[in-house]
Amino acid sequence: MAVVASAIPEKVCGVVMEGRILLLAGDGIGPDVVAEAVKVLECVNACGRRRYQTSEDYVGGAAYDVYGVPLHDDTMAKAKAHDGVLLGAVGGETWESLPFSLRPERGLLALRKGLGLFANVRPAIVFEPLLHASSLKPDIVKGLDIVIIRELTGGLYFGEPRGIQRDKDGQRVGVNTLVYHEHEIRRLARVGFEMARLRQKKVCSIDKANVLEATGLWREVVSALQEQEYPDIALTHMYVDNAAMQLVRCPSQFDVLITTNMFGDILSDEASMLTGSLGMLPSASVGDVSSDGRRHGLYEPVHGSAPDIAGQGIANPLATILSLALMLRSSFLDNDAAHAIEDAVVRVLRAGYRTRDIAPTGGDDAQGVTVVSTQAMGSHVAHSVREHWHA
Repeated sequence: MAVVASAIPEKVCGVVMEGRILLLAGDGIGPDVVAEAVKVLECVNACGRRRYQTSEDYVGGAAYDVYGVPLHDDTMAKAKAHDGVLLGAVGGETWESLPFSLRPERGLLALRKGLGLFANVRPAIVFEPLLHASSLKPDIVKGLDIVIIRELTGGLYFGEPRGIQRDKDGQRVGVNTLVYHEHEIRRLARVGFEMARLRQKKVCSIDKANVLEATGLWREVVSALQEQEYPDIALTHMYVDNAAMQLVRCPSQFDVLITTNMFGDILSDEASMLTGSLGMLPSASVGDVSSDGRRHGLYEPVHGSAPDIAGQGIANPLATILSLALMLRSSFLDNDAAHAIEDAVVRVLRAGYRTRDIAPTGGDDAQGVTVVSTQAMGSHVAHSVREHWHA
């Protein structure tokens, strides 16, 4: 699961490294799953070559309850001062009656904007022990390992003008505007090309250039960047409707996909069903590489806050644990620790441990499967991380 990497400075003789991680557990099952990721991080600190310091704060509805806003200025300052942010989830019925500007989700959006995060990275990996969980046939998804990179701060969701107006006849008209500047396209594409260099050196750019001029520009800019800076990367283009079909027909043809905000929103959710469970999907939102070579990032599981099961010990923590691995590789270049965590997850799944959402309901697939709690799953992964280094 190779992702864009960046370095952190050595702390002691090239042996022990340090990084600062801000934990924002958030709402619903967020605290449940982040606690298990911390359990795994403690094993990394005990067994690995690097040491990571953590701080905690609130975001979303939890922040509103404490601070009266979904993201406090001090929390934003903390996020900027840390090398990476691990977030659980935001949202829930408790805060749905709040004014739009105070709802939990506004805290997450403000966090992404304040940190300058413009690219959302979503790996979609099918773990061999979970082949049965995919909605597609095993032979179609076996060995699947793709990454969708979605532009996060532009496009149809942010373009102006927007809103609901009235025409000259008094009829209401809904307006949203698709806008992309060249620099927005270029910086997103660069993330994709850099990632492809660490993988299979293939990028597929998704657009609708035959009917949308803004995505025609997208195709031109991506093609020019590949010719000028990334001739070693094989670039193809695909219309979004065809891409949606191909993800179901033959997803293994892809490696890295790059696309617009709206198209990425839709396609990444479609890709999530290839893996069988939202509880298995990590994600990263990243920004520019800074002068010291670091790429700041916000890492979070794809699943929502699921307040109906919060605190019951049945949430799947693996997406959050894998988001931690994504952070260690992407923001800290700690491939050893990232691999140890990913290997531990696979070994735990092979041993038959499942949370409720990924457990088979019967038949041959249920043989040898043990359904465990959120806390037990985190403990199994942590134990397997120790075994990885002590093997």
